Amino acid sequence: MVSNWIRQTRRHPSAVLLFVQLLGIVVYPFLGDQPVGRAAFSTFALVVLVIAVMAIRMTPALSWVAATIGVPVTVLTIIEVTMPDNEGVALWSAILHAIFYFYTAYALIRYMFSDDVVTTDEVYATGATFTVVAWAFAYVYAATQIIWPDSFIAAVDSGDPRTWIELLFLSVTTLTSTGLSDIVPVEPQARAFVMVEQIAGMLYLALVVARIIALLSARAARVTTRSEEAAVEASAWEPPATEHVTEQVEAQRSDDEPVQQTDEKPE
Repeated sequence: MVSNWIRQTRRHPSAVLLFVQLLGIVVYPFLGDQPVGRAAFSTFALVVLVIAVMAIRMTPALSWVAATIGVPVTVLTIIEVTMPDNEGVALWSAILHAIFYFYTAYALIRYMFSDDVVTTDEVYATGATFTVVAWAFAYVYAATQIIWPDSFIAAVDSGDPRTWIELLFLSVTTLTSTGLSDIVPVEPQARAFVMVEQIAGMLYLALVVARIIALLSARAARVTTRSEEAAVEASAWEPPATEHVTEQVEAQRSDDEPVQQTDEKPE
């Protein structure tokens, strides 16, 4: 069973990445902002990074580029656990995390656009890329509020820096264009990044999702056309009519009968 799970993971790394991203959204609120919770979440983030590298290795993108970005991200993630109040560490960790996730999204998009055949893993990659972009912008917002304090306000504790889950909530609601977030960007820089994410979400649906759907529809249409052609060919064949067969048999018999000669002489 374990070997089968490992085999499925290697075949569909994008599906695993999508699952882990969604699991992180659900799990993080239960971890809290205590050091133990941050450590647990940081460990979980490392797992996400490893899965992201696995997904990138399935793409035409160069894996060594991902490793070059991923190693310092891993180191900063560990340091951030031991020095949670160090803004310098938090800033560079957020910046490198954002770069890494944007690169992962770029690699997954290249993976989906590499040919005109849609595989099962590419369908999962459509959702995984969307979540990766949402996480990337959340890290952008985290870096933004460190560089420009009070960039975001909220209905509750408006003067405090926004937590990670609040920034991720803002990112997801912005990327999906639902507009349900109670987190409001107030500084020009923060508003600029939010507008960029809004445009990115619209373009993702118009270019990436639309292409995948078009290819899936074309494949389904080809299968339907082949089935219809086969049905038409099967219905076009008709056995010869019975009366035609009877006529042919009688004609054959008349040909086989000898011609009878008479002794009558003409007068």
